[in-house]
Amino acid sequence: MKHFLTAARLLALDLASTLVFLVLFLLTHNTALAVGLGVAFGVVQIGVQMVRGKRIDTMEWLSLFLVVAAGTATLLTHDPRFVLFKPSVIYAIVGIVMLKPCWLNRYLPEIAQKVVPDVAVRVGYAWVALMFVSAGVNAFVALTCEITTWAVVMPIFGIVSKIVVFLGGFAALRLTARRRIRAMPEAQREAVLALEGAAAPAAP
Repeated sequence: MKHFLTAARLLALDLASTLVFLVLFLLTHNTALAVGLGVAFGVVQIGVQMVRGKRIDTMEWLSLFLVVAAGTATLLTHDPRFVLFKPSVIYAIVGIVMLKPCWLNRYLPEIAQKVVPDVAVRVGYAWVALMFVSAGVNAFVALTCEITTWAVVMPIFGIVSKIVVFLGGFAALRLTARRRIRAMPEAQREAVLALEGAAAPAAP
């Protein structure tokens, strides 16, 4: 759970400048102001990390580039949809990164890696599918709907879809692991549960 929340926080930070733009645009209807402050927010995010001496990931540099590029395109065309299209690019890139079969393992406890590695791969691909679907949905809504529609649809879709995949994946891993542990010989079961130490749930 801790690792998933960390990943979610990083993704939210990548999309924060878009949200800043959206809120300001809806409040002021001033494209130049909203774009300018959205770009400034992205630059400040990077600047703060540099001052603190923190390593800046490739995704963060890419996010900043997309903020500047989308902001410039919006100002030149007076079409705010360029900014709203940015999350589609982020989702697509995250989906490509997740195509590595075992990417989910780093977020799982050791017992899950030992008992349900095949299920973890399938759950990982479910997240890949969600990222690509999210990219497509965002692009469609951004290009065909009003900004106010995007502001309602995308947050709801984003939150609900991720909760569904997270809970579904967690349930699949948990239930399959418990079933397989129950079926193990006692000695093997004890060795597997020892990976979790005192925190491991005892198999009935």
